[in-house]
Amino acid sequence: MTAAHKPFTTWRNWAFLFVMFGCAQFFVLTSLAMLFYPGGTFIDPGRKGYSFFMNFFSDLGRTQTLLGAPNNPSFTFFTIALSLAGFALILFYLAVPALLSGGRVGRWLSLPGSVLGVVSGLSFMGVAFTPADLYLEPHKMYVNLAFTSFFLAVICHLPMIITHPTYPKVYAWVYLGFAVLLGIYLLLLFEGPSANTPTGLTIQATGQKIVGYAAIICAFIQGYGAWNIQKTRFLKEKGL
Repeated sequence: MTAAHKPFTTWRNWAFLFVMFGCAQFFVLTSLAMLFYPGGTFIDPGRKGYSFFMNFFSDLGRTQTLLGAPNNPSFTFFTIALSLAGFALILFYLAVPALLSGGRVGRWLSLPGSVLGVVSGLSFMGVAFTPADLYLEPHKMYVNLAFTSFFLAVICHLPMIITHPTYPKVYAWVYLGFAVLLGIYLLLLFEGPSANTPTGLTIQATGQKIVGYAAIICAFIQGYGAWNIQKTRFLKEKGL
């Protein structure tokens, strides 16, 4: 094996590649879950099909619809999608600190950022394995913990990227944009209108979609960036 191929054999490179895969599969499998969802919202349990603006992601993970109909295909697709995405997030926060710790604040923020990122990934997996129709309170707890810890992990990583002497600052801008969106969503989640009204349900469900897809896009960009940066550093060290 040549030195040019060696970076693809390290566990960190595989981790960053899996992050990109985890993001892509989330889009595909949740789209399939929406396609197969029988129907029903909190406001209109008899509604047919999945409403992008009136259904939550968690509705896809119910074992039964709100009218008691089986939801096996959507449940399966959603559980796989969110579990793999959560696992990808864990891998990312275990692998990326080695690329960021060279900055002057890296040694102070690397460990808490990684711990919070792992907690977020585990919590997203917890959401997947606690269907809302069977384990509502644990489900809510994992949702709140997943987004809150993700926000704090991003806040830890932002100054690490900004102060790092060589890490491209474009990834800090991506993180900053996502942090703003996520911060707004946390306010919406904890202080926003109740989902028990049509307007409140639309606001909450739409807000969740925006931040959910923003999280996937952000993770994909950060995963690609970390993979590319590690490969470039390796090739420079080898003089290639």
